[in-house]
Amino acid sequence: MSPAILFFFVLAYFALLLVVARVTSKGATNDSFFIGNKNSNWMLVAFGMIGTSLSGVTFVSVPGAVGTTAFTYFQIVLGQWLGYVVIAFVLLPIFYELNLTSIYDYLGQRLGIQSRKTGASFFILSRAVGATARLYLVINILQEMILDSLHVPFWVTASIIVSMVLLYTYEGGVKTIVWTDTLQTSCMLLGLVLCVWALLNGLNLTIGESLVQMESQGLSKLFSTDVDSSRFWLKQLLAGMFIAIAMTGMDQEMMQKNISVKTLADAQKNIMVQALIMLCVVFLFLFLGGLLYLYAPTVGVDATGDKIFPAVVLGPGIGTLSVTLQVVFVIALISALFPSADGAMTALTSSLCMDILGMKNRHDWSTAERKRIRHQVHLSVAILFLLLITIFKWANNPSMIGLILKLAAFTYGPLLGLFAFGILTTRRVRDAAVPFIALAAPVICFLIDRNQAILFGSYQIGLELLIVNGFITFAGLWVISTPIALTPLSVKQKVS
Repeated sequence: MSPAILFFFVLAYFALLLVVARVTSKGATNDSFFIGNKNSNWMLVAFGMIGTSLSGVTFVSVPGAVGTTAFTYFQIVLGQWLGYVVIAFVLLPIFYELNLTSIYDYLGQRLGIQSRKTGASFFILSRAVGATARLYLVINILQEMILDSLHVPFWVTASIIVSMVLLYTYEGGVKTIVWTDTLQTSCMLLGLVLCVWALLNGLNLTIGESLVQMESQGLSKLFSTDVDSSRFWLKQLLAGMFIAIAMTGMDQEMMQKNISVKTLADAQKNIMVQALIMLCVVFLFLFLGGLLYLYAPTVGVDATGDKIFPAVVLGPGIGTLSVTLQVVFVIALISALFPSADGAMTALTSSLCMDILGMKNRHDWSTAERKRIRHQVHLSVAILFLLLITIFKWANNPSMIGLILKLAAFTYGPLLGLFAFGILTTRRVRDAAVPFIALAAPVICFLIDRNQAILFGSYQIGLELLIVNGFITFAGLWVISTPIALTPLSVKQKVS
């Protein structure tokens, strides 16, 4: 199929998103944009959040990484399941008790305004970098596989994609993306299943026979037992747990969808259903990766990492796979692209408006003025996305999932420390000093990471660097704090 026809399907899919956005954004207000009027259906939120959690990075990078790390990524996913339990039964009750619009308002009430702004700032940094890294990966694949042959420059492609996301989230926000994410997750998972089926047919293997071949080539190893390795199973399990707590439970993008659900019980069901589905879906992505590495040599595809999946479907092996599968792959790929971008753009707008500009407490702003400011912030976030995508294009990292998780260890660590300190202790911090502690922790972690061989010899710190980062932040907050009479889980008594 020609690139022009494939690009037509991309535009048709986007037109469908605009129709959904138009219908769901009717009568939308600021509350609709930020928290969906707290009336979202928990089943839709749970299903749609699968797409947000996975993104184009999971769709492309997780299968691609099987060639070097086998199935060991599943160790992280098992740890994430434990993290979702903590989110459901520790964090969500706090957020619902306080009726929060921004989860960082908890830090403001418990620790102080500078703590709230620090938490929000780290979220903005983390989510902006992470979301644009995911967005860049998919845009770059579309560019190399389709748009280069149409002589469309990369910056034009990136501008069009970012503008698409901006258009369908501009009015409805969370109220819209609950529905668009459901559509997109359905398309992505359907594409995943069809690609697995096509590769099994192409290899003429059953599921059992393919697993035997993967094992013989060392592609299906699930657990690493080397204690010194950064992929040791216990390290990855703990890292996965705290990655989920930090990147979901302490992330405004993820939690604003959860707190848009009417009741706490429904929000908890949402989280646990999402966790169970994630286990199954990620394992299927790993299985797909094993199939790709079995299939690629049979059709002369010499690609690894992030490039193997698109190369098998759209590259030299295209003659052995159906034209229909090319369309399925492209639709599934952009379906993986949009959920990670629309939610991030909306959440960053929410955090900037609520936590940085203090919109909730600006009673002198009229409804029209609030809406105008929200629109301006939303547009500014879109421009920031475009700039960061351009930087990632310049950097050209070969494996985006490794980069994203590494960056998360540095940027989410202070959030982990801040929330843990607020929940687990009864101490009052010197609020003005909190930003300095939060900045110092990732700097110390960076120095530790760069000097691992000197400090630890053959022992390697991997993604558990996030835990170390959070602990350093927690310890720093303890040093600048004094005891107070406050029940850890209750923040009804505001702490100034």
